[in-house]
Amino acid sequence: MESKRIEPADRLSSVQEYYFSRKLKEVAQLNAEGKDIISLAIGSPDMPPSEQTIEKLCEVAHNPTAHGYQPTQGTPELRQAMTDFYKRWYDVDLDPKSEILPLIGSKEGILHVTLAFVNPGDNVLVPDPGYPTYTSLSKILGAVPVTYALEEHNGWQPDFGQLEQIVKYASKPCRLLWVNYPHMPTGAPARMETYEQLVQFALKHGLVIVNDNPYSFILNRERPMSILQVPGAKECCIELNSMSKSHNMPGWRVGLCASNPQFIQWILKVQSNIESGTFRGIQLAAAEAYRNDEAWHQQFNVDTYARRRQYAEQIMDVLGCTYDPQQVGMFLWGRIPDSIKNVEDLTERVLHEARVFITPGFIFGRNGERYIRISLCAKEEKIRQALRRISEVIG
Repeated sequence: MESKRIEPADRLSSVQEYYFSRKLKEVAQLNAEGKDIISLAIGSPDMPPSEQTIEKLCEVAHNPTAHGYQPTQGTPELRQAMTDFYKRWYDVDLDPKSEILPLIGSKEGILHVTLAFVNPGDNVLVPDPGYPTYTSLSKILGAVPVTYALEEHNGWQPDFGQLEQIVKYASKPCRLLWVNYPHMPTGAPARMETYEQLVQFALKHGLVIVNDNPYSFILNRERPMSILQVPGAKECCIELNSMSKSHNMPGWRVGLCASNPQFIQWILKVQSNIESGTFRGIQLAAAEAYRNDEAWHQQFNVDTYARRRQYAEQIMDVLGCTYDPQQVGMFLWGRIPDSIKNVEDLTERVLHEARVFITPGFIFGRNGERYIRISLCAKEEKIRQALRRISEVIG
């Protein structure tokens, strides 16, 4: 009997395996061959959460009654801690019962928000360069990602003239506009004037702005900013935030979504049909982490990354790249020399000859094709060792 061939869903043809998923297999093989690759590619903090966070997790885990299902919308303790965090650091008032929603990481929030607001065939505006998941998830869900350009000469801020033209001539509704400030991968800091223009644009065109805001504490010596600080923003904006970067908790998968009660209820409707609540120990430990003092954030979010950044800048100098020293966040973004034809000519040489893995900017969009990104998520000695290796090959 001849068996009928099984095919995957059509949606898989619209996306590729995530770049880092593919490339890390290659790096693993090189390491298996004894190459000892230093990775300066992934933005996964290598430092631990605060001590009280870990202690709270252990304390709750020892409670025999703490292991059952939890409410999808999070425990009251976690929601209150999240609202207190937003008031303390951003001076934004949120109702813990109706304007905040815990997430199993903000990446999952991209899925929930898209499902809640976008119909198949609708347009979703995504930045170029920008986080690839904004585009890939839109495609998987049947939406149409429409890129808007971010460019170095404009400080990697949106061109609102271009956005007006996109919306004006779009054949289908533009339902969401993704922004991400402080910006990844370029490190462009948040600007209040950009937030204000985004809110005006959203109210004018009846679309939703989603600000993905996980980097506002990293190498930022100013008070962190939120788009929800803008008057009227709650009417048309959603903000995602994450503990992965700011609290050294990437593997814990704790994020949040903040907006008006109606938006939160729509997102919760989606979320409750996809997942169950996070383990109670993680939720209560996360609530504890949100109470970290300013000294903790200064040590881990600013001072440590500032020391590492000095060596990353030296790597950029050795490679002949130019960069903005005012960048924030846990990466360093640099433009490759004009003499290099293709960014992968550089990153592949660095990988295979210097045995250092850095990220080519094309994975973030067409406007990243002449750039590289260096992660600061490695111990200083590792970054110094990477600098020595690259200097021996390039210098």
